[in-house]
Amino acid sequence: MKPNIHPDYHPVVFRDSSTGKQFLTRSTATSDKTVEWEDGNTYPLLTVDITADSHPFWTGTQRMIDTAGRIEKFNQRYGKRQK
Repeated sequence: MKPNIHPDYHPVVFRDSSTGKQFLTRSTATSDKTVEWEDGNTYPLLTVDITADSHPFWTGTQRMIDTAGRIEKFNQRYGKRQK
């Protein structure tokens, strides 16, 4: 690998804003906020909106939209227009 062309890859803590769950991983992202982790070290803290801990697909709360049923319901209610 060529020296001095790759971004700094370091440990970072990500926090889910809706559940509060945190996890430590490595990333090139940085932040001014820091948090002390369980190992006693301080790491940059990045707050994200959605993680696997809160995403509807992974939590099993995802709702399926029945688009065919909606179209049929609309046609029954309003019918098709006559020209």
